[in-house]
Amino acid sequence: MSDTEEVGEEEVQFMANISAPKIPDGEKVDFDDIYRKRQEKDLAELQSLIEAHFVQRKKEEEELIALVNRIEKRRSERAEQQRIRAEREKERQNRLAEEKERKEQEEQRKKMDEDAKKKKALSNMSQQYGGGQKSDTRRGKKTTEREKKKKILAERKKPLNVDHLSEDKLKDKAKELWESLMGLEAEKFDLSEKLKRQKYDVSHELLIRSVILLAKGRGKGKMGRVR
Repeated sequence: MSDTEEVGEEEVQFMANISAPKIPDGEKVDFDDIYRKRQEKDLAELQSLIEAHFVQRKKEEEELIALVNRIEKRRSERAEQQRIRAEREKERQNRLAEEKERKEQEEQRKKMDEDAKKKKALSNMSQQYGGGQKSDTRRGKKTTEREKKKKILAERKKPLNVDHLSEDKLKDKAKELWESLMGLEAEKFDLSEKLKRQKYDVSHELLIRSVILLAKGRGKGKMGRVR
């Protein structure tokens, strides 16, 4: 189909939607005035559409600003929660390290006391018994190392046990778990808000394209009438 035929069809379709104006008998028809009024009406409709679009766009921009503010506030709150959790975790690790060091020092002191007592008790034994003592000491060291490794592995696999905790420690543990849950909820919220933003961008782009296509369509209709 040629451009002339397409324009002709558009003109026929457009003109079919226009009701013929009633012209009183005996009066002269001013076609220029009719065309001018129709053109003014089309321009007014297009202007109204553009104004409505910008009003909606302003509203969406305000909603977007509010959304960004909420996201920033939530991000700040989450950063503060993470900072608090990090400080508490550091304090907990320090307490564990101090407790471990204290226990090691206590065990070392007890071991030194026991070794001193053994040396004193065995000081009068013969060389044969002394050789047996050295062998027993080596076996004792190997056993101690195995026990330490087993203890470390048992602590890593140990499940959450709160039966031995006091009321205050239970509160601290519950608060720690709650803050961890809130952190997960914050990540879920951020993902949801990101999805909303993507939907807004898509709908905004579609609206702009619709306005442009509508404006182009009206422009083609006017060109057909001029011809």
